[in-house]
Amino acid sequence: MDLDTARQELEEFIPHVKNISDSSIKKMAGRDLMRFKEFKKQGIAVRFGRFTQKENKQIQKNVEEFLSLTGIDSAEKLLFTSRYPEDKDTIHRLKMEHHFCEKISEGIPRPWRLIYYRARKMFDPNNYKGRYTKEEKEKLKKYQALHGNDWKKISELMSRSNLSVAMKFSEIKSAINYGPWTKEETQKLMNAVKEVMRRRLKTENPSSRSSLEQSNTDPWIDREKLHQQLPWTEIETKVGSRYWRQCKQKWNSILMSKLTKGQQLYGGTYGLQAKINLIKRLYETRAEDASEVNWDELSNAIGDVPRTYVQAKFYRLKVSSVPLWKRKTFSEIIDYLYEKKLPELEENL
Repeated sequence: MDLDTARQELEEFIPHVKNISDSSIKKMAGRDLMRFKEFKKQGIAVRFGRFTQKENKQIQKNVEEFLSLTGIDSAEKLLFTSRYPEDKDTIHRLKMEHHFCEKISEGIPRPWRLIYYRARKMFDPNNYKGRYTKEEKEKLKKYQALHGNDWKKISELMSRSNLSVAMKFSEIKSAINYGPWTKEETQKLMNAVKEVMRRRLKTENPSSRSSLEQSNTDPWIDREKLHQQLPWTEIETKVGSRYWRQCKQKWNSILMSKLTKGQQLYGGTYGLQAKINLIKRLYETRAEDASEVNWDELSNAIGDVPRTYVQAKFYRLKVSSVPLWKRKTFSEIIDYLYEKKLPELEENL
């Protein structure tokens, strides 16, 4: 299959395919296209975003079955073969003979590359080593000065995962402030988020340019719904004194405050109706895991609020209404709210 045809056929399943490199398209045409078509026949859409508990279990099952099939004695050897140079040739041969790519992705409607990365994260023993010591932090700074952002190299030197060393360096690379946010820091955060969103909105909707340039006040934030996914590492760089996770948490608190200021979304009759709508919408999704829920769409069930607001309200609802909720699955919690709590709320309304 030629490159243009492959890209065209993949576009049906991956909307952002135009942004994918030619080499990745070639790999996806071989590893994913037939799988995607088969899932389509079954009425199953290709998924992105956070992996569900069910998908994680399927990955674990696929890995364990492949180990049993080939006799490779650990998931680490299978997924981190470079750590075992003496076994490398044998493992690569077994992967080829027993169709590793197909086996590892069985039953999971996602691009193979994402499944592979998820499996590596799940089975990497270096992912779960706890807090960094002072000595490790100093080593991390030294290795980054020597090797730049070659996190694969640094992870091998430190026996930590790629993601772990990258995120830890993000925390320690500048003088991080853990105290209350100052007015200056908060304003830097607001400006950084607004700058990022201006660029995104101009790209997605060039006609919005004039209205954006005229909108320098807080209502612009409400109007543009800035609770969508943002490039937090870029925003971290613009703020300077906080790392990305702090920026994200602070932004969520700012946004929730702005969007709920002066609104009585959970007071009186409006509050009852909002809870009723939320339970009904959650029940209609038939989701088995919280990560399967599109919280952005659900926000419309109770008003123009960010997803974090909706998630917080759902959390309070289940804690206050569902007995022994910690022992229940997500779907069991939703069923209980629908069957037991919903009639009570409707009667009160």
